[in-house]
Amino acid sequence: MTVTTHLLDIDMLPTDGRFGSGPSKIREEQLHFLTEAGSQLMGTSHRQQPVKDVVASIQDGIRALYGLPDDYEVVLGNGGATAFWDMACACFIEKKAAFGSFGSFSAKFAQSAKLAPFLDEPVVYEGEYGTYALPEPHADVDVYAWAHNETSTGVLAPVERIEGARTDALMIVDGTSAAAGTVINPREIDVYYFSPQKCFGSDGGLWVAIASPAAIERAERIESHAAQHPEEGRWVPPFLSFSKAVANSRKHQTLNTPALATLLLMNNQIQWLLKQGGLEWAQNHCAQSAQVLYDWAEASNYAQPFVHDVHARSTVVVTIDIDENIPASDILAALRANGIVDVSGYRGLGRNQLRVGVFPSVDTDDVVALTHCIDAVVEQLRA
Repeated sequence: MTVTTHLLDIDMLPTDGRFGSGPSKIREEQLHFLTEAGSQLMGTSHRQQPVKDVVASIQDGIRALYGLPDDYEVVLGNGGATAFWDMACACFIEKKAAFGSFGSFSAKFAQSAKLAPFLDEPVVYEGEYGTYALPEPHADVDVYAWAHNETSTGVLAPVERIEGARTDALMIVDGTSAAAGTVINPREIDVYYFSPQKCFGSDGGLWVAIASPAAIERAERIESHAAQHPEEGRWVPPFLSFSKAVANSRKHQTLNTPALATLLLMNNQIQWLLKQGGLEWAQNHCAQSAQVLYDWAEASNYAQPFVHDVHARSTVVVTIDIDENIPASDILAALRANGIVDVSGYRGLGRNQLRVGVFPSVDTDDVVALTHCIDAVVEQLRA
């Protein structure tokens, strides 16, 4: 049966059908801002004061959202979180790192460290998909790294210093799909880095990092030593220099030309989040939307939450397993035909699964409507 030709009752459709896990829904108000007031900055050099003012506003906004200590800095750079993994290998890991690897993205950072010829073999603690694994303390480990929210599996891990680690060890956490949607204690991390195309409702190609004084000092020391001792084999390209990113960020700019639309969208979203009530509001809103999906799946006779441990279930990216007799691809095709998009599972998992981004911009009422639409589609598939 071809369901894609059967339109659902328009009254049951969500007001906005975008539920992507990244890139995510961008609010209409952001787009209006971009095409109106924001358009005055398009085509302007990022070295000029008007654009620097936008970067400064982003930095101040993140500082306010997270209640950052005075000695922590907000650093921006080009390339997205993927580039940041290589930067971390070049600038933060002195000799050896320990990783929590429990999904596609946390595994990729560990692989970058494994391939770096100037680093020792990393220690990798692997968790099965649908669970998380935090690294354990080692006397010779100087960096501990894991993902706060594993976007590929819908698992939310704790953000806290590894007990028993060396006092000088850095805690580096990937916050890409959790940042601006969950509350953390900044003192528990040395680097919390993320891209803006999820909770921040912007586009990719940019990374942002909350950095402690210890992290900045570590990067400066490693980069200086590498420059003075090239015979040791560590090369820090300017594009991957965290110290250069810090120096530019202190001037409210990035090393290379950034996408101005990304900065404008992100800044508008930050101001909106602050007006809504900040991170506490965002966390509660996302958790409410996520719970709608978990409750629906648990009550369903054809769906169930992929993450069984309720304490590990993400409140920003929800993964739902579908009965193998009902191809998720058919559900996805029917939903797309009705304007509901980007709820496919992560391809690397290879599961019959739906994945729903419930970031701050997504209305909870739309999430409720989504569950009704999925039920209606499945009813058609079973007919």
